[in-house]
Amino acid sequence: MRLTIRTNLAMRTLMVCATNPEETVRKSEVAELCNASENHLGQVVRLLAQHGFIPAMRGRHGGIQLSRPADEINVGAVFRMFEFEHTFAECFEGGGNTCPLISCCWLRPALKRAVEAFYQSLDKLSLADLVSGNTELQQVLCLSSLSMNCERVSAGQAHA
Repeated sequence: MRLTIRTNLAMRTLMVCATNPEETVRKSEVAELCNASENHLGQVVRLLAQHGFIPAMRGRHGGIQLSRPADEINVGAVFRMFEFEHTFAECFEGGGNTCPLISCCWLRPALKRAVEAFYQSLDKLSLADLVSGNTELQQVLCLSSLSMNCERVSAGQAHA
């Protein structure tokens, strides 16, 4: 199993916003911090905004922020949103399935349970679980304009 680039970028984008909660983050800043293409990132930001994870503000003072606290953003929900169109195996597809074993294969239900277990494990995580107290991540994703603030936040959480 391999995640799509869009899912990966979605989680990176949300983590940048979560580690810079007082800032409106620009798409170009996320791209630079996460070593990502701005074109791919633009598609991801649009989908995150459409599904209510971030409000995307356009214009000179535009950018993105989390639309709700990080502890209210479920990782499983983000993954499902971006991975829903990518089936795990051909037999999971509706009309495009050409597998001759579909009626008698015992692998299909096993795979279905495994994929659901994967998503259920992600459902137990919030965005806050990924960033809170993760000082190394905070240092990597800290916006340069906040470098002094980020150092204080990281130091404060290290002592907490």
